[in-house]
Amino acid sequence: MPELDLLIVLGTIGSLSGFLSGLLGIGGGIVLTPLLLYVPPLLGYPILSIKIVAGLTIVQGILGCLVGAISHRKFHFLSVKLAIYMGATIFLAAFVGAAGSKYIPGRVLLIVFAFLALTAAVLILIPKKEDPENPDVNRLTFSRLRAVGSALGVGIFGGMVGQGGSFILIPLMTSFVQIPTRIAIGSNLAIILFSSLAGFLGKAFTGQIKWILTIPLVLTVIPAARLGSLISRKVPVKVLRKILAIIIVFAAIRIGISAFSG
Repeated sequence: MPELDLLIVLGTIGSLSGFLSGLLGIGGGIVLTPLLLYVPPLLGYPILSIKIVAGLTIVQGILGCLVGAISHRKFHFLSVKLAIYMGATIFLAAFVGAAGSKYIPGRVLLIVFAFLALTAAVLILIPKKEDPENPDVNRLTFSRLRAVGSALGVGIFGGMVGQGGSFILIPLMTSFVQIPTRIAIGSNLAIILFSSLAGFLGKAFTGQIKWILTIPLVLTVIPAARLGSLISRKVPVKVLRKILAIIIVFAAIRIGISAFSG
């Protein structure tokens, strides 16, 4: 049985990750993973193995995406049509990427993914000609080919390196598929839910989830993601894009360090 203090620490970490999930439309794993790996040891608790962390992250990802997607749907910033096209694609692509990753050196995968993340950060900072604060999701039009192509690429690379890839998918949605930022954030949560669900089922059926440690995450992620979604409505689009860029750069640096130190 874990110490109560450790459960409180995990709950605090889960709150931060869940809040970012709702606010920015990302799964939160890119933030949660390093926090779970490094914060407990700094506070004197045993190191959590990467397998345990991966299991906890996937549970948090599902909850954060689900709550955030429902909230953004309520605010009419989630396109069901876009989510179905890209979600189904990323679900299958993640399986292909995960299976094919054993044939490619891990360091090569991480370097490529870090490069893609930095590219995504640049894309998200490029001003859009039209990026309305309150877009009409019912009038949304998009290229199905570009949407499926983006999900396919992110799904394959995400599956290879064990990340949902939402921090790369959103910039592609806004710059390449030409989706308004608010709709991209809301829809991305539903899209990443597909890949998170696939990962959850795989880890759950193979006993890779330490259920007792998921309790503080479950209790804190749901309200935190809800709060993040509510605040997201009131934050200007330009600010959201800058915060996204910072998170993406952080992700690229973390992945790059893993590539050159592993």
